Amino acid sequence: MSSVTDDSTRSGLSSAEVAERVRDGRTNQHQQPVNRTVPQIIRANVLTPVNAIMLVLFALIVIAGFPKDGLFVGVVISNSVIGVIQEIRSRRALARLEVLNAHSASVLRDGNLLDIPVQEVVLDDVLALRSGEEVVVDGTVLDAVGLEVDESLLTGEADPVDKETGDEVLSGSFASAGSGYYLATRVGADSYGNKLAEEARRFVIVNSELRQGINRILRWLSFTIPPAALLLFLSLNKVEPSWQRALQGSVAAAVAMVPDGLVLLTSLAFVAGIISLARKNALAKELATVELLARVDTLCLDKTGTITTGEISFGRVHPLADTTEESVGEMLAAIAAADTDPNPTMLAVAAAFPDSPGWKVTALQPFSSAKKWSGVQFADQGTFYFGAPDILLGEGETETREFVLEHSREGCRVLLLAQSNQDLTEDLPGTTVPLAVVLFEDTLRDDVAEILAFFTDQGVQIKVISGDSIHTVASVAGRAGVPNAHRATDARGLPEHQEDLAQVLEEGTVFGRVTPHQKRAMVGALQSKGRVVAMTGDGVNDVLALKDADMGIAMGSGSAASRGAAELVLMDDRLATLPEVVAQGRRVINNIERVGNLFVTKATYAVLLTAIIGIQQIEFPFLPRHLTLIGTFSIGLPGVFLALAPDESLVRRGFLRRVLGFSLPAGFIAAAGTWSAYLFARSGIDSVLPSTSERVLAEARTTATMTLLGIGLVILIVVSRPLKPWKVLLAGCMAGLYAAVMFVEPLRMYFLLDLPPIEQWLVTGIVVVVAGSLIVALGRFTESEMARRFR
Repeated sequence: MSSVTDDSTRSGLSSAEVAERVRDGRTNQHQQPVNRTVPQIIRANVLTPVNAIMLVLFALIVIAGFPKDGLFVGVVISNSVIGVIQEIRSRRALARLEVLNAHSASVLRDGNLLDIPVQEVVLDDVLALRSGEEVVVDGTVLDAVGLEVDESLLTGEADPVDKETGDEVLSGSFASAGSGYYLATRVGADSYGNKLAEEARRFVIVNSELRQGINRILRWLSFTIPPAALLLFLSLNKVEPSWQRALQGSVAAAVAMVPDGLVLLTSLAFVAGIISLARKNALAKELATVELLARVDTLCLDKTGTITTGEISFGRVHPLADTTEESVGEMLAAIAAADTDPNPTMLAVAAAFPDSPGWKVTALQPFSSAKKWSGVQFADQGTFYFGAPDILLGEGETETREFVLEHSREGCRVLLLAQSNQDLTEDLPGTTVPLAVVLFEDTLRDDVAEILAFFTDQGVQIKVISGDSIHTVASVAGRAGVPNAHRATDARGLPEHQEDLAQVLEEGTVFGRVTPHQKRAMVGALQSKGRVVAMTGDGVNDVLALKDADMGIAMGSGSAASRGAAELVLMDDRLATLPEVVAQGRRVINNIERVGNLFVTKATYAVLLTAIIGIQQIEFPFLPRHLTLIGTFSIGLPGVFLALAPDESLVRRGFLRRVLGFSLPAGFIAAAGTWSAYLFARSGIDSVLPSTSERVLAEARTTATMTLLGIGLVILIVVSRPLKPWKVLLAGCMAGLYAAVMFVEPLRMYFLLDLPPIEQWLVTGIVVVVAGSLIVALGRFTESEMARRFR
């Protein structure tokens, strides 16, 4: 590492010194966090269990010589394309946001002040820092004039920190007042902000109960389908005229066992939710993001930048002695108007008192972080001082000091307005007359109280965890309407053991002085108790907790690291979007559960029928096109409507248990009913002439198709509850479409259906009524059992 001379601190690095550091790699370049590359995105969305199963079946049907029966491979393409496009769109949206928020740095090189991209800053650069500018690398202050640095994105502490020559400044903070120069001591991956973000760089698939449940079903079927299909192939090879026909029938049965459309409809439901959120300026990073917030039962909130805007606002004045609120307001308006370079506090005063009395200014002393006060002298009104009470208050003033201490403990920023008859100088006069105590507060977001009330009404526990002082955090939480905000804990005394920490978190609501690693530990402790945790934040200090939470929610105006770590980014910083996220999540979860019941029931009766027919060694009751007809009218088309329908019913855990609890017995009933009707219809096939047996088999297959479709429509109605007119009409339309196929001869011929005799119609009706009654009873039982479990 090269040394830094006194000359270089005055004129900055030379071009040769910069070039040397660039060659050595001592620049501010660093890798971007957490996002997957395009190849990784494609692999993750293409190499899935359902795609693998369907591709193997497609290869088999091609080998058998029936490529036209391989249209089901379109599901593989649809599933992959939807997932890839959505994730790439999210990545590009984040990249656009990074470009919009890209910062430049002012560096001193060869004696000239230059603006360059932050990535081009090198070690030992001398950087200028002015009010409102970001500290882009870690460094040491070389020169400071009233420099105050806001480190809230790093520590959560809202109050600015005074910086003098020799003090350290950290990347991710910014100057809130004054100006200065600092020397770059750590750049790139070595800087504080990037080191913290490095711990969250790993990419983790979001914890989706829907996706986990569907994948578990697919894993089970991946072990069930091969032996069942092999058994059927061996059986059909004995009764079909060729092995190719036997393989065709086996693949048709296997395709029926795979709930392929479930993955597609789940993706469509997710995409519909993501599009709806995008219209609300909320960016979902993954498809399953839509689901997560609807399952959350604990919401952890950072204070600065999340509950508050990060800005200071005027609270109220407390007049002293004989002054009045009106006279104090006039004085403050005059002081604010006189300030030519107002800091955030003075801007808040000017916003509260915009009507200046027009007093003539004769002298002005800007605010100094070293002196802790500012002063203005007016021609006819005297000299006024505005600053820290402990500096401006003289001896005594016990009552005023107690008032200041009390409100400081409540989290307010407290300043004193005082007056003197002496001329304004750089030093305070011997005595001043206190006129008023002025209170300032963190500015709450306009929608925060309403949103917190919404989540509280939904049974979600609110936890406020912040790096700010415990009194400030508790005060802000109380103003925002957080329930039990008085249960405040200083995180410096929290236990390290997870079990003990979880107990403290169960009892407390507000936590102050929380470090970034403590935030992560708190999320983990809540999760260890079975909590589903959402974390909101905007700073680098929130990154670890955002990454480990079940759902991380970042503000669009926050740090790049927080946006990269979160699953959901509120582009316009509006918490009011969150109820819409919940609504979309409920719609997806409830509707996919309905669709899941349909597809898992289909897989169940397909497996059972395959096993039964394989054991019996008789013709399979369906041709591939029959199963296409049944799947389209009883599952596929109505599933699209159900997946996209509005539904904001409360969400309960146990998606897989509830789906299996209904679908397995419903599939058994459907298989038993279809098998019975099929056996009855083909009962005379062995006693007729070979020329007649083909017609009998066609009639039997038609009977099986009608029976299974009828039972499927009953299942559709049962899983659609609560019933609404459009849902009943949907089922009626599906029955009408099948009737059209049956009675329009060209369609009937295409699907190889044959009108059965009247007795088979009667048997079909009886079986559908009996099986339908059992399924209705099953639906009522599972519904009442679910209500009992979650009562």
